[in-house]
Amino acid sequence: MREQRKTEETLIVSGERLTLENVREVAVYGRKIAIDGDARKRMDASYALVGEILRSGRPTYGISTGFGDFSRVHLSDAQNYRLQLNLIRSHASGTGRPFDVKTVRAIMLLRLNALCVGYSGVNPEITDLLASLLNRGVTPVIPEQGSLGASGDLANLAHMSLVLVGEGRAIVDGIEMSGGEALALKQLKPIRLCGKDGLALINGTAVMLGVGTLAYLEAEDVLQAATGAAALSFEALHGFRNAYDNRIHKLRNKTGQIEIASQMLRLLEGSAYADTRTEDVQDAYTLRCVPQVHGASFDAFAYIREVLASEANAVTDNPLVFTQTGEVISGGNFHGQPLALALDFLGIAVAELANISERRTERLVNPQLSGLPAFLVEEGGVQSGFMIPQYVAASLVSENKVLAHPASVDSIPSSANKEDHVSMGAIAARKVRTIVENARHVIAIELMCAAQAIDLQESRRLGEGTNRLYSLIRQYVPKLTEDRPPSADIGLIASLIADGRVSEVMRF
Repeated sequence: MREQRKTEETLIVSGERLTLENVREVAVYGRKIAIDGDARKRMDASYALVGEILRSGRPTYGISTGFGDFSRVHLSDAQNYRLQLNLIRSHASGTGRPFDVKTVRAIMLLRLNALCVGYSGVNPEITDLLASLLNRGVTPVIPEQGSLGASGDLANLAHMSLVLVGEGRAIVDGIEMSGGEALALKQLKPIRLCGKDGLALINGTAVMLGVGTLAYLEAEDVLQAATGAAALSFEALHGFRNAYDNRIHKLRNKTGQIEIASQMLRLLEGSAYADTRTEDVQDAYTLRCVPQVHGASFDAFAYIREVLASEANAVTDNPLVFTQTGEVISGGNFHGQPLALALDFLGIAVAELANISERRTERLVNPQLSGLPAFLVEEGGVQSGFMIPQYVAASLVSENKVLAHPASVDSIPSSANKEDHVSMGAIAARKVRTIVENARHVIAIELMCAAQAIDLQESRRLGEGTNRLYSLIRQYVPKLTEDRPPSADIGLIASLIADGRVSEVMRF
């Protein structure tokens, strides 16, 4: 399991080299972090420049002016402390159920890393406190809903920031308490915001990026499992491997298609089930076109990974502080459109993996298509076998079709029309998280049915990779000989996908 493989070495957060896997190590497995020395120097310099601008009285957005449509209101140096604190308090307007702990930890790490790039003008003591919260297990309570995906994930990040000033709510050791109590419990002190600290904390894409990064990493395991399930179903249905001939796929010259065809052949190497049908000469699309369908998702994943990885080391707040020239420049890096488009694309790519998986499951349980006992049970009529798991897969696939509608095509003006186009990137991230979870269960159902279909046939030699996959399933889920509630079995196989066990046994 990944938790056993994770490194115990402290992760140095520099704003430059954070990987998606690093996010998982810290968010899910509790890897400790420390702030890079050069990053601290950059933050010191940008914070000093903000201080100079504040003392000069020069009108600068978010430092000596209000926010949004209040940017016309000029404020004094003495009002700045109230401005930054009131920003956090007023923007903490999120609703809905709270994000789980691992998601909040991902959000915190990504916001910290963005600040460490050194263009946010933030007090370095804030980054120290964020790092301490992560290392000591203090997790702010952040409601899921409220972000428009432009001007940053303002409402949600404000709830994170409340804990830094000793307010809001937090989770420590599974217990919810006030932010002040949580800090005191871990011998930490709240920070006093000044300069542009409040704006730097909430004016970024960390929520959509955190949710999206964890969903993406889970989706990679779903893609691996989907290809494994396709191979096991292929064997159960005695498919023809010639459709995976490399010469076919090189002629289309799609990276993902070539890779998936190669994976299928490796998984099926040595199979005595494949290529043994005599009644026809080619397979249905759900078997024959696995490289084309899964490969298209593979290529989509490569694009999405690049978008997420670059955003993880980007500066996404506003205004930005350029110490080289002494300027503070207002722009729009907080706009989540690049993430919104990529995460909508991820939802579509994962939903398609579930779509084709459910059709293979139908092929397995339908005796007219498989030649196997109806619903993969030997005493049909008295027993229903895998009739209803296919129903469940169909239900999840249909739910995914609704969720795959892109959030990024929507926009609604806000802040007195100052913020007149928004990305809805956080909604895209939350949707794709559910799509991934649904797809994982759809593919778990296919794996369960494919293993049963193998067991209902004369025993032969499985492929090199599919044998390992079959053995893993049977280690946790026995052959169905008498009806039992399938829900627990589906959940067990879904867990094997989620914790990387399926991906592990498929490696060559």
